[in-house]
Amino acid sequence: MNSNPTFREQIRRNTVALISLAIAITSLGYNTWRNEASEHNRNQRLVSIQMLIMLGELQQVVLDRRYGRDSEGKAVLRKGWALVLTLRDIAMVADGDVPESAELLFEVWQRDSSSLGSSDAAKQRIDQAVDAVRHDTHDILRSLD
Repeated sequence: MNSNPTFREQIRRNTVALISLAIAITSLGYNTWRNEASEHNRNQRLVSIQMLIMLGELQQVVLDRRYGRDSEGKAVLRKGWALVLTLRDIAMVADGDVPESAELLFEVWQRDSSSLGSSDAAKQRIDQAVDAVRHDTHDILRSLD
C-alpha cells in the first residue's frame, strides 16, 4: 500500500477543511466591505445632517438680515460668513454635488451678502444657493443604504 497519499486523495480527505477555509475568507472579505460601506454611510449621514442644521441657521440669518431684528447690523453678516465658510469646509467631505453647490453658495454670499438688507434680488440669489445645497444634501441622504 502506498504510504504517500496522492494530491487527489488529500483533497478528498480535507474537503470539509478547504470548504471551511473558503467560507471563512469570503466571510472576512464581505464583513470588511460591509464595515467600510457602513462607516462611509455614517460619515455621509453625519455630514449631511450637520449641513442641514447649518443651512437652517444660515436661512435664519438671511431672514433676520432682510426682514428681522438686525437689518442694519454687521453681527448678522459675521454670523452668516462663519456659517458659509464652515459649510464650504464641511462640504469637502460630502459626496455628490454638495462641494460644488457649497462653493457656489460661498460665491453668492460673497457677492450679495452686503446688499442683503436692501435688495430682494440678493435675498433671492442667496435663497436659491441655499436651496441648491439643501437639495444636494437631501440627495446624499436618499442615496444611502
